[in-house]
Amino acid sequence: MSEIQKAMESQDRAKRPHVIIIMADQLRYDVLGQGFTPHIDALRGESVVFEYAYCASPLCVPSRGAFFTGTYPNTNGSLINPWEPLDAHYGNVKTEIDHLYSLMEKGWDSLHSGKQHLYLEGEKLQDRTDNCTRFLSDEQSYRAHLKENNQPMPGGKGFRTKVPEMVNGAVTRVSSYSTAATGVYEPGGDYYFDGYFTAKALEGLKTRDRAKPLLLNLMLLAPHPPLQIPEPWFSRVHPEDVKLPDNVGVYGPRQSPLQMYNLPGIVGTRYTREEWAEPWRVYLGLVGLLDDCVGQVIAELKAQGIYEDCLIVFTSDHGEMLGAHALFQKMCMYEEAARVPLSIRFPKGAGIAPAHLQDTVSHIDVLPTLCEVLGLTPRHTMDGASLMPLVTGEGRAKRDVFIQYDGNGSRSNFQRCVVRGRVKLIVDLFKDEVFYELYDLAHDPGEMDNLIFGAGHDALATDLHAALDDHMRSTHDMLTLPALDLHGFRQRYAPLPAK
Repeated sequence: MSEIQKAMESQDRAKRPHVIIIMADQLRYDVLGQGFTPHIDALRGESVVFEYAYCASPLCVPSRGAFFTGTYPNTNGSLINPWEPLDAHYGNVKTEIDHLYSLMEKGWDSLHSGKQHLYLEGEKLQDRTDNCTRFLSDEQSYRAHLKENNQPMPGGKGFRTKVPEMVNGAVTRVSSYSTAATGVYEPGGDYYFDGYFTAKALEGLKTRDRAKPLLLNLMLLAPHPPLQIPEPWFSRVHPEDVKLPDNVGVYGPRQSPLQMYNLPGIVGTRYTREEWAEPWRVYLGLVGLLDDCVGQVIAELKAQGIYEDCLIVFTSDHGEMLGAHALFQKMCMYEEAARVPLSIRFPKGAGIAPAHLQDTVSHIDVLPTLCEVLGLTPRHTMDGASLMPLVTGEGRAKRDVFIQYDGNGSRSNFQRCVVRGRVKLIVDLFKDEVFYELYDLAHDPGEMDNLIFGAGHDALATDLHAALDDHMRSTHDMLTLPALDLHGFRQRYAPLPAK
């Protein structure tokens, strides 16, 4: 048992750690440690780093619903971004499910700054009758800040395009979606999303209730598009510093063709490999802006003399394709979108040394971990499992990781995925079509060799498909997997000889 757990078991409030949750938006796991993120790298150097962590859904709202409740989207009910009114109820976490805010805000001085994409059934997170969190900033207050200062929002028409999107699998709407266009945001960093969110977080830290331990949820927007960003970050990364991964701009020969019906394929396939170099350069500059914001918050914690007593979780809601597989943004199961950075920095007195762990874990494991460490008990049963046995070296049974996607602003395109160690099965569904992808991540990290077309892997594919089917049934998925017919699938989709 760690020193934190001992303090919580004795309910010694004075020894409760300060808890800081820092969540980036659309941060790729592979851009850390490359010289663009010195502050985040230093934090991770003091942390337990989970090298193979995955989100529960590669989309903002359902990813956060899963992270903050320790449950899969099927369990908590938050499946999509609730932008389309007809499907909006599919974005809300059920009322009987607790979340990190409700569990911690009465025992900690709870502060929130930044993007608020945890949607609840029947009420807004900020408007709960029993709310004890001080909301320092969110998207609404940011828009008010810009209006008050007569400044434009980053992005706009020049950074968006028209795309089709289905509503509940039945009606097609024309929607607007981000592109990989780049530009300078002239008003500067003080008026950029995260400049504002970080300034408000710092104000909150300076005025916190020092009689209580601190809980800060800092939900930054970077490096999410639009890629119109302020100086000096726009020019910080030079073209020669950009090294495109091999799969950028390449639509794999046995990659799911159904991605062409999905927003990442509709937008991403319009760019050549050469054209991706500039979005990559600006994205990395935006990663640098994120890092500077994290650095400011850490500096304030140190200035107040509480940094050593902080438990700090750093992660991202999901990743970013950025041209990998010729796709843009997220909404798919490839590593660039579904794998996330995840680290936990424990207080100095906890007796837990920094480490890099190789076990496959999920975002849904974070809240169970905090509950074990902090002595919290939610009303609901969590799907995730505490990471503490891994952290302390005791080990835990190997667990499959499940990921799902049910559409962006409405239920439309569907994908299901199971990751077992270093192998992954993806099931892509659109209308009456189903496409399978099987990857050996240890030997094919770019996921360009779809092994489902080789009969030698049928037993593995069948086993993974059965595990995915069991998971979907046990979590009451609205979808049902069709029976797996690999021979028929290969006949339909592989006119070339299979490997």
